[in-house]
Parts: sequence; C-alpha cells; structure tokens
Amino acid sequence: MGRILAIDYGRKRTGLAVTDPLRITAQPLTTIPTHTLPDWLADYFSREDVDEVVMGKPTQMSGEESESFQYIHAFQKAFQKRFPERRLVMFDERFTSVLAHRAMIDGGMRKKQRQDKAVVDKIAACIILEDYLEYLNSNVNN
Repeated sequence: MGRILAIDYGRKRTGLAVTDPLRITAQPLTTIPTHTLPDWLADYFSREDVDEVVMGKPTQMSGEESESFQYIHAFQKAFQKRFPERRLVMFDERFTSVLAHRAMIDGGMRKKQRQDKAVVDKIAACIILEDYLEYLNSNVNN
C-alpha cells in the first residue's frame, strides 16, 4: 500500500500534502507553480510509492460545483490520461482555506507568515488529506 498524495489545485499555485507510508498521518509537503504540476508529479511518483491521489473539489454551499471547477476538471482529465495507474479521488474542499488560516492562528503564526499564500495552500492540502483519512477511517469502522 502506497502513500496518499493530496492536491489543493489553484490556477497559479498548487498546495501538496502526503501521508506517511502507513497512511496514518498527513503532512504538508510543498507548494508549487500550477503549470509545473504534471512534471512535478511524474518526478515524485518515480521516487515515492503513491497509489492514490485525493484532489480538492471546490463546491458551493449548495453542493453545486464552483466556478473554478472547470480548471480542476481539465486537470483531472489530463491527470487520468498521464497517470492511469493512479487512483484519483475528488473530495469536497469547502472551507479548507478558512480552516488553514484558523490552524495557522491557533499554531501561533505571525500575521506576516499567515499572509504567505503558499503556506496557506499546502496547509489546505493537508486539511483535505486529513478530512479524507477521517472519511476512510469512518467508513472502515462502520
């Protein structure tokens, strides 16, 4: 069983997080320019055992897809074509940026550090991954 990688996809920047090999904990990994994401993933997959990728699916409060989903959907199709052996799961990402800011405040980060959008993006990816792990564990225990 490989790691799970989380993607918080943005038009300019993409936050990434990953589980430990046993899929117990999630850690923020990095933030990269979105246009480099496909090649970054190919390199990462060549070095690390990753068999599942969870990607934030932006939805509105009503549950409908948000306006930004069109960009994510295009990436989703390209990902599945380039990495057919990897399972790609779309997972609700509502409030992850808000939760990332809250985690940064609770963690004692200074205001200037909290304004670094790259940090917010990788923490948001970590929150997506933590929520996904919680979802998996709740379904195993039921």
